[in-house]
This record gives sequence, structure tokens and C-alpha cells, in this order.
Amino acid sequence: MLKTTPFHPRTAALMEAQQWRRWAGFLVASAYEMSHEREYHAIRSSAALFDVSPLYKYHVRGRDATRLLDRVVTRNVAKCQPCQVMYTPWCDPRGKVIDDGTLHRFGEDNYRLTSADPNLRWLHQNARGMQVDIEDVSERVASLSLQGPLSRVILERAIGRDLGTLKYFRLTNATIGDVAVVISRTGYTGDLGYEVWMDGADALPVWDALMGHGKPYGITPAGMLALDIARIEAGLILLDVDYVSARKALIPGQLSSPFELALAWTVSIDKPPFNGKQALTREKTDGPSWSLMGLEIDWLTLEPLYENMGLAPRVAAIASRVSVPVYDGSRQVGYATSSTWSPLLKRYIALAHLEASAARPGKTLEFEITVEHRRKRAQARVRKLPFYDPPRKRA
Repeated sequence: MLKTTPFHPRTAALMEAQQWRRWAGFLVASAYEMSHEREYHAIRSSAALFDVSPLYKYHVRGRDATRLLDRVVTRNVAKCQPCQVMYTPWCDPRGKVIDDGTLHRFGEDNYRLTSADPNLRWLHQNARGMQVDIEDVSERVASLSLQGPLSRVILERAIGRDLGTLKYFRLTNATIGDVAVVISRTGYTGDLGYEVWMDGADALPVWDALMGHGKPYGITPAGMLALDIARIEAGLILLDVDYVSARKALIPGQLSSPFELALAWTVSIDKPPFNGKQALTREKTDGPSWSLMGLEIDWLTLEPLYENMGLAPRVAAIASRVSVPVYDGSRQVGYATSSTWSPLLKRYIALAHLEASAARPGKTLEFEITVEHRRKRAQARVRKLPFYDPPRKRA
């Protein structure tokens, strides 16, 4: 039976469209209204509020907490300061990505790790012989993501103090009403945004306060359909869509390293031994065989494909998670994993795995389009990610 998050009494009351989906065994909103368009535009023009409570969350504490985390993730955890957040993947011994998430450091030996998949058993396996306490707090800790250009002013009204000194990927303690919360300047939209963490028993007053303070600023509850478009614009990957976990891969071709996922910046080769270090050291020297890149589909070559069939161009209103072949002439050189029409950029964009020889910004490739049950190709230009990166995200 599907579980509900602590915010379900509020989200269910707002669910006009009854568009629900499963996330980590929980019921969450795909879209609150019949169309997700207003929810998407709130991300980019005002503020959108997401229930992200289904994330897996682990508290890692004790004398060897830093040592354990430094062993399992690719970032240099020893350099993570208290009140800092790090985004990081973690790998198997072959240097292939198992999962990715965020690491919050609360104090000297006190961390929280978030992930898309369950990782408790894996953490315990790596912690053998260490003095460390690992606690699964996934269902106890509730979380909201407030994203958009007006998210800061709304949150400041709710907590009653200025957030101007809270830097990108940093966290702070605060209170909303009488509820103690942790606020991190993080998110999954590529825009200015914050995530608010609290005890699940205190969740509803926090939702009510944010909605109340946000009403004059156009705050809008938003679901996963809007989030999917925003994260593609931001070039952010999604487990089981843009890459396959090393735990789940059936063949070697389904595996990906951080270098192949455009995450080279997360790999601290010079730190002490960690899972996958030897393989990643070799790959850094030799170069990856694949690269995750952006594709911009050329509308002037896409439109005639429909006109020749007597149809107007059709672009799906929701983001696609269907794998699409990418060609260089007669040879397939990769595949797109996520694609969408960007309402903000007015472009058809995609995240794509490309062979190293084809992963050159500016190179013209061909993107497969199905028109009236027939496979066609439109031109696509390779570009670096992200597609959208506003200065306010880090300012």
C-alpha cells in the first residue's frame, strides 16, 4: 500500500486533477491542476512549493562519520565545512555510479545524506569496524522545496529574518512559527531556491505558514511534471531515467561513471582511498568513452517533418523520459534520455549520452522523431549543460 507524506492533508485538498504518482513508495502530486503549465511558470517567475519528503534521508554521526562518508562518496568530505551542503555521487569499485544526492554537514561529526534509492544496508557494509551511528530518518524528516525568484522574500517573511548571507549550498537553523526547521539553499530546478527540513509531526504548520506568507507573491503548489521540465533546463540528471544505478545495471553498457555523467567536478581523485578511486583515476587519465551533453533540436528541420504528413508540429506538453537514438550520419552515436519543450527558452531540448567523438559543443547531429508512426530525423546541435543558469541561483 502506498504511503502518504506528512503534507498529504494539504496536498490532497488542492489536487483538482487527481494526477498522482509513486515516489519511493509514497503518493505525490504529478500536477495539481489539469495542466502543469502554471506550476512550471511559478518556478521561473514567482515561487513554487514542492513536497519532496519521499527522499531517503540518513543521519550519520560519530567519531568516524567523516571517515565513512569520505570512503563512500567521490567528494572530499574532509573539506566540507559545518553548515555546508555538498552534492555528490557515489560509486561501486568499478567507478560506476550507484546513486547521487546531497550531504549536509551539521557539525564536526554530524551529517545527513539524502538519496533517491535506499542506501542504508550499503552504508552499514562500508562502516564495518568504524565508530559511527547510521540512522534511517526517511519517514521522520519531512521536507519542502521552495523554488523561484521570489522564494527568498517568502521564506524571509516566514522566518522573520534576513537570508541575504545564506550562500549557495549552505544551511542554517530557523523557526517558522513555533517549529524548528533547517533551511538549505539547494534545489532541483536550477533557480534560486531553498529546501526546508523539519520533523514530520510539525509539517502542516510549516506548509500553512509558507502558503500564507507566499500568497501575496504568487506562491503555487507544484508537482513532478513541472519539476521535470525545470530540471532538464537545468541539466540535472535523474536516477533510473538519465542513468542506471550500478546496482541495477544488467549489462556493462548500462553503467555510467561520474565522468560520463558530466560530474567530473565531483570527483576528488587526490583524497584518501574511496570506492572506485583506482578505476576513476585511470578514466581521468584516459578520458571517458561517453559524455552527457545537451541537445538543442533545430525547429526549422523538425517542422517540415510534420508538414510533409499534413500535420502541424507536435511537441509533447510534458517532459519525455523515453530513450531516443541520436545519429551522426548513418551511425548511431548516442541516445537522449530526457527531452522537453522549454516554455522559457522556446526550444526543444534534451539530455543525451554521446560517444566522446560526437560530444563536441556546436557539432550537428540528428535526433530521431516519430511522426505519425514513422521514424524521422531532425537536426540537433550539441551544447554544454545547463541550458538555463540564471545568476540569481548563486547570487
